[in-house]
Amino acid sequence: MTGDNQHRNSYLQFITAMLIFGTIGIFRKYIPLSSGMLAFTRGLLGCIFLLVFIIIKNGKKMQLPDRRNLILLAVTGVLIGLNWIFLFESYRYTTMTVATMCYYMQPTIVILLSPLVFKEKLTVKKLSCAIAAIVGMFFTSGMMEGSGIGAGDTIGILCGLCAAAFYASVIILNKKIHVDDAYQKTMIQLGAAALVLLPYLIATEDFAALALNFQSVIMVLIVGIVHTGIAYVMYFGSMKALKSQSIAVLSYIDPVFALLLSALVLQEKLTVFGIAGVVLIIGSALVSELSNGRKAE
Repeated sequence: MTGDNQHRNSYLQFITAMLIFGTIGIFRKYIPLSSGMLAFTRGLLGCIFLLVFIIIKNGKKMQLPDRRNLILLAVTGVLIGLNWIFLFESYRYTTMTVATMCYYMQPTIVILLSPLVFKEKLTVKKLSCAIAAIVGMFFTSGMMEGSGIGAGDTIGILCGLCAAAFYASVIILNKKIHVDDAYQKTMIQLGAAALVLLPYLIATEDFAALALNFQSVIMVLIVGIVHTGIAYVMYFGSMKALKSQSIAVLSYIDPVFALLLSALVLQEKLTVFGIAGVVLIIGSALVSELSNGRKAE
C-alpha cells in the first residue's frame, strides 16, 4: 500500500469509527437492558473481540504491562464502566441531543482541571472556551425555553454530566499510562470495566427476569462487537497516520452525526436555543483542541 493510499485509508477508518460511535445512542433507546447490564456486555464483548484481534495480529506474543501501568489500566477500566452506565442512563432519561451535548462537556472539564492536574496555565482562550461551553449547556438543556425541564430530563442531564466527568478522568489518567500497544491497553481497560461491573450486577440485577428477543440480542451484539471492538480497532489503527489537528476536527463527526440521527430517526427537534447551545459546546471544544493540536505537532 502506497503512502497516499495508507493515509486515505486511515482517514476513512477514523471517519467510519466516528460514524459508528455516533449511532450508539439510537441502539441504546431500543435495548431493554439496564444500563449496568449493557455496560457489562459491551465491555466483555469488546474485550473478547480485541483479544482475538491481538492474537491474530501478533500471533501468541502478548506481554502484560508492568505493575504500575496495569493498576492504572484497571482503574481507568473501572472509570470507563461507570462512564458507560451514566451515559446509557442519560440516553434513557432524556433526549439523545441533550445526552450527547452533556457528554461532550468532557473537554471543558479537562480544561478546568488542567491547572490542578497537569499544572498547566489556564489561558484566557481556554477559559473563554470553558465559559462558552457552560453557557451552551444551559441553552441545550432547555432551561432557557421558559417551560422548564422535567424530572426525567434533569436526571438525564445529571447522568450525562457524570458520564462526561468519568470520561474526563479517563483522559487525565491515560496521560500517565505508558503502554506501547493501544489495542492491548484498550483490551485490559474493557476487561476491567466488565470485571468490576460483575459483582454490582450480581447484587442488583434480577437475572431471572431478563427477557431478550432476537432483535434485542442482535442489537446487544452490535453494541459490543461493532461499537466497541471493531470501532476501537479502526479508531486506534488509524490515529498513527493522522495529525493531531486532523483527529481533533474529525472527532466531532461523532456528536454531529448523533444529532442528525436524533432528528431523522427519533424525530427530536432542536429549538433556536438548542442550536445555539450545540454550536457553543462543539465550537468551544473544537477551538480548544485545535490549539492543543498545534502545540503537539
